[in-house]
Amino acid sequence: MDLFENGKVVKVCAPMVRYSKLAFRSLVRRYECDLCFTPMIVAADFIRSAKARDSELTTGSSDRPLIIQFAAKDAQTLATAACLVAPFSDGVDLNCGCPQRWAVAEGYGACLINKPQLVKDMVRHVRNQVDNPNYAVSIKIRIHKDVRKTVDLCQKVEAAGVSWITVHGRTADERHQPVHYDAIKLIKDSLRIPVIANGDIKNPSDVESVCELTGVDGVMSARGLLANPALFAGYEHTPLQCLWDWLNYTEEI
Repeated sequence: MDLFENGKVVKVCAPMVRYSKLAFRSLVRRYECDLCFTPMIVAADFIRSAKARDSELTTGSSDRPLIIQFAAKDAQTLATAACLVAPFSDGVDLNCGCPQRWAVAEGYGACLINKPQLVKDMVRHVRNQVDNPNYAVSIKIRIHKDVRKTVDLCQKVEAAGVSWITVHGRTADERHQPVHYDAIKLIKDSLRIPVIANGDIKNPSDVESVCELTGVDGVMSARGLLANPALFAGYEHTPLQCLWDWLNYTEEI
């Protein structure tokens, strides 16, 4: 995928449970969102059940570029899930950032940032098994209290062939504390691959200021886009037309 090749800041819609489904992705794409993620899907359930696949993933020809985000805890499960969705998407993302207790207890999400070798193996398995050299494999992480551990993790997965890394600039224990943009900058400066910054992108000016602070290649918004789906098009507040567009997309889908 060549999104990052023109030097333009890539604007990304985050994976949000219940929210970032097809209708919402269609809406934000209309307002200059460059890349959309699905909500997190548990890879093992997705593989096991056709009903789960039909429920969890709805897409269409205009829903591109699209990244499918999976929760997984072993390399082959992630690779099998990636092979299933590869014909209908542009890449998969491994969730290494979800801090919810159930996810961590199951071995998913933020606990993976403490298992760099496993994450490296998962990236390699997808790379080796998806028969498309342009298919993206990325990870979305939170940071360690000691950011040097995060840099080490990122360098390991870079060596394994990860396409880019999205960094939520908080630790797994932090919720509404200020984002550690200095940590995101250190990670970006330590890598050759693209980095996307996530955390507190709430209005159009945040896009520019975060890029200046960190030097990242893209920004990802979650709550900011929920509050204002036209954020990336430069609107400070949701325009009335955006509401009508939303109603139209929900009726169509």
